[in-house]
Amino acid sequence: MKITVVGAGNVGTACATEMAEKEIAEEIIILDVKEGVTQGKALDIWQASAIQSFDTRVEGVSKDYSATKDSDVVVITAGLPRKPGMSRDDLIHTNAIIVKEVTENVVKYSPDAILVIVSNPLDVMTYAAFLASGKESSKVFGMAGLLDTARYKSFIAKELNISPKSIHAILMGGHGDSMVPLPRYTTVAGIPVTEFLSDDKLNVIIDRTKKGGTELVNLMGTSAWYAPGAAAAQMVEAIVKNSRRVFPVCAALNGEYGLKDLHLGVPVVLGKNGIEKIIELKLNEAELKLVLNSAKQVKELMKILDDMNIFKKKYGSVNPV
Repeated sequence: MKITVVGAGNVGTACATEMAEKEIAEEIIILDVKEGVTQGKALDIWQASAIQSFDTRVEGVSKDYSATKDSDVVVITAGLPRKPGMSRDDLIHTNAIIVKEVTENVVKYSPDAILVIVSNPLDVMTYAAFLASGKESSKVFGMAGLLDTARYKSFIAKELNISPKSIHAILMGGHGDSMVPLPRYTTVAGIPVTEFLSDDKLNVIIDRTKKGGTELVNLMGTSAWYAPGAAAAQMVEAIVKNSRRVFPVCAALNGEYGLKDLHLGVPVVLGKNGIEKIIELKLNEAELKLVLNSAKQVKELMKILDDMNIFKKKYGSVNPV
């Protein structure tokens, strides 16, 4: 089993480290344009093998996509990170060109690889990778919902002073302020979270979750990396082990939830073939309204990409419904 991580920044390095320590592949390739830095980070991770007791071989390369040949899964983290005052929307023009080039090169050497997209703005970059790859949508999807759900669960765990392991939750929609945490599908050891928290406290947690990325950017001056890297690694693990875990991911919708020609965060079953199934929750009227609003905002961002005219194929209509 061979995995490639494109992007030797904080997220890519965190993801590669997590996967190496879990020994979910025989070989991990880290690729970036940064000569020396990429090789150095890979070497540093490999030297930790003697301390952490793992056998996964980690190699770093600069611009040499031939080294990624025959990868089973490719995680794409390449692109500029957000800076204070910068929205995800600001990144579209720059990162779309980067993701397009990376995806085309990756697919050239690993045509059968499953692609996990982490680059921001996530929903649009997943769409960009899908167009650039020419692959079926079940094999190109984005990591966002798993990260957003993790933040949501961690905030609940801290508020209740309990283990986050006891919390199960789902979150839908775009990766941004329009995301849709679902309290009705949030439980603590099977008990509805509403038995523990008032609506007011839940709303505070939901609002903090929606602004979770911005909070970290303001604190650190750059995007988060530990949790995003761990989330991407967990998705890869589910694919490699064919564990068929249910995760919220950014997936292409073709009629689910009454939406089409759109990439949006929804719960799916992840396995060896990528997205094995998209799960359609029975949303109530209020929940569906929030999801449709999120879909509208994501579609508007997708139109920005379409208007760049860097792809021959496009979804087309701005109206996703």
